[in-house]
Amino acid sequence: MFQTYDPVSDRSFASKHLPLLREVMKAQSLDGFLVPHDDEYQNEYIPAYAERLMWVSGFSGSAGSAIIMQERAVIFVDGRYTLQVRDQTDDHFFEFESLSENPPHKWLAQNTKSGQTIGYDPMLHSVHGLSALKQAAQKSGCTLVPVARNPIDEAWDDQPAHPDAKIVPHPLSHAGKSAEEKRARIAEDLTQRGIDAALITAPPSIAWAFNIRGGDVDRSPLPLSRAILYKDGKADIFFDERKNSNSLTQHLGSDVSVHNETRVNAVLQSLAQKKQKILLDAGSTPIGYADLLKSEGAVIVHGDDPCALPRACKNETEINGTRQAHIRDGVAVTQFLHWFAHEAQDGETDEITAAKKLEEFRAQSDELKDLSFDSISGSGPNGAIVHYRVSTLTNRKLEKQSLFLIDSGGQYKDGTTDITRTLPVGTPSDEMKDRFTRVLKGHIALATARFPTGTSGHQLDAFARRPLWEAGLDYDHGTGHGVGSFLGVHEGPQRIASWPNPVALQPGMILSNEPGYYKSGEYGIRIENLIVVKPLSSIKEGERPMMGFETITLAPINLDMIDPSILTQIEIDWLNDYHHRVRETLSPLLPAPIADWLKDVTKPL
Repeated sequence: MFQTYDPVSDRSFASKHLPLLREVMKAQSLDGFLVPHDDEYQNEYIPAYAERLMWVSGFSGSAGSAIIMQERAVIFVDGRYTLQVRDQTDDHFFEFESLSENPPHKWLAQNTKSGQTIGYDPMLHSVHGLSALKQAAQKSGCTLVPVARNPIDEAWDDQPAHPDAKIVPHPLSHAGKSAEEKRARIAEDLTQRGIDAALITAPPSIAWAFNIRGGDVDRSPLPLSRAILYKDGKADIFFDERKNSNSLTQHLGSDVSVHNETRVNAVLQSLAQKKQKILLDAGSTPIGYADLLKSEGAVIVHGDDPCALPRACKNETEINGTRQAHIRDGVAVTQFLHWFAHEAQDGETDEITAAKKLEEFRAQSDELKDLSFDSISGSGPNGAIVHYRVSTLTNRKLEKQSLFLIDSGGQYKDGTTDITRTLPVGTPSDEMKDRFTRVLKGHIALATARFPTGTSGHQLDAFARRPLWEAGLDYDHGTGHGVGSFLGVHEGPQRIASWPNPVALQPGMILSNEPGYYKSGEYGIRIENLIVVKPLSSIKEGERPMMGFETITLAPINLDMIDPSILTQIEIDWLNDYHHRVRETLSPLLPAPIADWLKDVTKPL
């Protein structure tokens, strides 16, 4: 089994760890300290040694931050975690704030004063991320200072070791393009812009640019590393030497120089002293590297990570691989749904049992390399916690007349999957069916959207929300995130969300389509499929090129949750067509009893 269910933290963390941190802060002459969730690589999912926010607060979510002062502490989370943070973090020690309504920079400006010294780890904050905090410090008069040693690392006696998983080649049969071809494209772009080199600090971009994968982070096959790509097509790559092997050296080739990661600063210093023009992504590059380059005389060019957009636009090999991964995953999910319908309706099955059962079905495929994230297996009120992670402390039975939300995914060498289904235990109420059907209407509206070239996900977000808005309802998370190809299940730069994002949706981009509804203390609803952007055939007398989506996730959507009376005929036709494709694709791969059941649960409305 890939996932475990032991609690990773508890509410005592704050009472146990805050005094230790404050002692170190005092020794370092700090009145406050900034604690982001990020690690040195700006990852969403981070290795155990980097769970500094969890260590100090008990909060185990994948996004958030804290500001620790000598007399008070505050933790900031987004709408996905408003319930979870209050369960995990002791409010005797922490105040709670919204990342969107009162983010750290606003709090800092309003709650610090002249003469106070606030420390930060320069490897845990990006150039862009620290800029707003610097402006806030100027308003309040406090001073932000980089620390040479993170005080949490000083205070954390049993901090886990840094990971050292071997880095392995990602074969061309899955990557679709050679690493040399990818880096040549980047080199051409750098040359045209008069830039000498690009510092790449995001592990997913390095994995893409060098056709490599790793095992340093659970659920994401990332090699924690750094790289410098040069305008002549050559490259330096930096990682812990324990991760190397003869096969990797051969794969990287003679144009790639391999260094221990401790050499990054020295190489950057050498480039800076030669007055090289260096490209940095302000959103992902640690401020520590930018400060080093600036102090040594480099010409810094701020721009997007040159690997991010081409990585997001999957080539045909990657798209075909992802389709195959979803067929494989669809077989496992459909077996689970059959099991759920027949074995989990007695009110005695619990969340952990259900999550384990789905993992068992996925593991029947020898192609499964990992889960793409810890399954969100939420019954009743736990389903209303958007990023709920079940543990032995929170495990609930799937009570009769309740809803069960299961959000899960797999990592396969040819693709990454992510799917959510909401299932009734017993008979759903009329309210549950109404909310589910509205979520489904929004899901279909996005799945069937036609949009002109140049449209961003921000412009499409309202398609999915409108059926809920019409009933005075909404949800506090984005509608869609990018998904990698045997990489992170959350991948930029594309997304579908209510907040602005200038990145246009382009062919080959894979995103989730996951509107939802959450009634705090009672139930949660989400319907999630993955979609890929594709050009659409022209319409007679149409004036502009249009694009749309292909739905690549294959698994039945529960018909018992639907109120057909509030669906249009177009929406009914979409659901029937989708279920026909699910049935025709998966039935030949399923045991006969399950194939017969699938035929019944995908019958036309």
